[in-house]
Amino acid sequence: MQADLFEKARFRTAGDRGLLVEYGDVIDPDVNNKVRSMAIVMEDNPPQGVTEIIPTYRSLLIIYDPAITHPAELQNMLATLEARLGEIKIPPPRTVEIPVCYGGDFGPDIDTVAGQNNLTVAEVIKLHCEPQYLIYMVGFTPGFPFLGGLSEKLHTPRLETPRTLVPEGSVGIANNQTGIYPIASPGGWQLIGRTPVKLFAPARRNPFLYQAGDRIKFKAISAEKYARLVKEEAQ
Repeated sequence: MQADLFEKARFRTAGDRGLLVEYGDVIDPDVNNKVRSMAIVMEDNPPQGVTEIIPTYRSLLIIYDPAITHPAELQNMLATLEARLGEIKIPPPRTVEIPVCYGGDFGPDIDTVAGQNNLTVAEVIKLHCEPQYLIYMVGFTPGFPFLGGLSEKLHTPRLETPRTLVPEGSVGIANNQTGIYPIASPGGWQLIGRTPVKLFAPARRNPFLYQAGDRIKFKAISAEKYARLVKEEAQ
C-alpha cells in the first residue's frame, strides 16, 4: 500500500505479552497524530488487562497480561475505539520552549554541520531555531525526544565513531532528525549545542517536560544566560 496512513490498522504479535498496532508505513505527521490520538484514548479508558501503552513513530506497542486478555479481544477493542475517534476531543499538543547555548564546548560539531551544508554557524543556529518540532516519540533514554521538522539544509550524517559519553542536555543532529540527550549517555549524533534545562528529573512531580505529540521550540541563549539558568535549575 502506498498511502502513508493505512485504511485499517495492521496487527503484529510482539512476544507473548505484546501487540504491535501499525497505522502507517512511513514517518509522517498524520500517521503520528493517529498514533497519539489512539494512545490518549486508551490512556483515558484503560482496557482491562493492558499494562502499558508505548507510542512510536507510526505504531503503538500494547503490553498486556495474557491471563486477563488476548490479542483478538484487544483488536476488537481497538477497532471500536478507532471508529469513535471523531467523537472524542483530543487535547491540543503543547509547545515547550527549550533554551540552547550553541557552539563552543557545548556544540563541538556545529562547524561540521555548517561546513557540510555550506552554511555559517550563525545560519545553522537560525535554521535550527525556526521550526516548531513535532515530538514523534520519546525513547532511547528517559525523555529523549525524536523530533521531526528539521530543515533539509541541516541534514548531516551521524558521527562515524559514536562518543562513549555525551553530556546531559546536549542537542544534536543525526541525518534528518534533531534531538536532545536528557541524561549523559553514549551517542553518535552531531552535537551543536546544550540546554541547561533539566529534561528528566525523577524527583520532580512530573519527571518529563513533554510527551509524544507535543512540540519543541528551540531558543538560542548566551553562555552567560546558560550559567544563570543552571544555577536556577539547581535551586
